[in-house]
Amino acid sequence: MTEFTPGLDLNEQFYHEVVRPLLAAHFPGLAHGAGRLGDGSEVLGFDDGMSTDHDWGIRQQLFLREEDEARWGTAVTDTLAHHLPPTYRGYAVHFGPPDGEGARLPEQITSGPVSHRIEVTTARHFFQAHLGVDPVAEWTAVEWIIIPQQRLLTLTAGRVFADELGELAPWRQKLAYFPHDIWFYLLACQWRRIGQEDHFVGRTGIRGDDIGSRLLAARLVHDVMMLGFLYERRYAPYPKWFGGAFNRLDCAAELNPILTAVLTAPDWQTRENHLCAAFRVVSEMHNRLHITPLLPTGCQQYYGRPFHVHVGDYVGTIWAAIADEAVKRLPYTGSVDQMSDNTDLLSYPDNYGRLRPLYMT
Repeated sequence: MTEFTPGLDLNEQFYHEVVRPLLAAHFPGLAHGAGRLGDGSEVLGFDDGMSTDHDWGIRQQLFLREEDEARWGTAVTDTLAHHLPPTYRGYAVHFGPPDGEGARLPEQITSGPVSHRIEVTTARHFFQAHLGVDPVAEWTAVEWIIIPQQRLLTLTAGRVFADELGELAPWRQKLAYFPHDIWFYLLACQWRRIGQEDHFVGRTGIRGDDIGSRLLAARLVHDVMMLGFLYERRYAPYPKWFGGAFNRLDCAAELNPILTAVLTAPDWQTRENHLCAAFRVVSEMHNRLHITPLLPTGCQQYYGRPFHVHVGDYVGTIWAAIADEAVKRLPYTGSVDQMSDNTDLLSYPDNYGRLRPLYMT
């Protein structure tokens, strides 16, 4: 069995040892970019041996100028099909046809042509196909919040192998993180989510609805984790890798034991105590950034009821610090990620434009 090689390393080696020499031999002087961006666990560095069972392998993008892609794109694709080796370091380069769910698996063949997955495209077309928005255009506040973080992450993570056109670096830099006021907007909306449900953990618990209390606590754990991503200015991936990516944050060392205690607490009172400890941690993260006047940390009693919730007007204070009036006119619903975790909504860029009316004022 071939020893597992992480996909980004495998693809970078394949580009430099195989693809680039072929381009130099058959298309001398053809300027291009190359990398492994977009969908796939390897783009985020989460791939392992199990990942090889679908849509994993030697997959990468070649980026040409628009006029070169129109003239040479098909020829480059066909040349690679007839000159790529069937295998590389024990991995099949050839992919079989899509299965019933559209996944393609590497297949061992002894001779070509190779049905490869080296996508010959332009940077603009590739980015637009993944974002549902023209990357060249000046984005409004709405564009930034209708595109899920997981999609922005797939274009800013991964690895660039070559950028002779000088396009990939500036576009990836543009998408590196949210503009300042959009970041504040998301922070305010995330605290608002917490404020809408933190008192429910005790309210359901005191009624004897332990499973309801646990479910609400788990939702709040997720919301606290999302605050961790926001305060460290890192995009969050989709659910399969959310916890793994959270573990890479600086705050994870302090928060993980607390959040684990929330999820394993035997009763609502213990659950609530641990949640208060988590709120204190993210409140202190906020204050350390000095992005607003200092705010209180910890918890307080929820009006006259025997429940405890986070203290401090984080929503109002952060909202007041937003300078862009267009951002201030946005509804408190937050970004698409803060409204829904539905895969059919978040994974298909054709849906993103349909969300614009939700934010029109």
